[in-house]
Amino acid sequence: MREYDLTHAHWFKSSYSNGEGGDCLEVSYNFEGVVPVRDSKNPTGPALLVPTAAWTAFVAGLKR
Repeated sequence: MREYDLTHAHWFKSSYSNGEGGDCLEVSYNFEGVVPVRDSKNPTGPALLVPTAAWTAFVAGLKR
């Protein structure tokens, strides 16, 4: 299994996030083959590494 160093990752919240500390996910891009996802309330916690194709399908499903 490949390891990814997320130390210097730039994290983004959805533009739909209201910024009031609700239940938000943050994602980071520019990692080959995966999209790191984490809980915005726990930025030092673990990140889930979602395969890029699965993340793309998930976002496309949300848009529909």
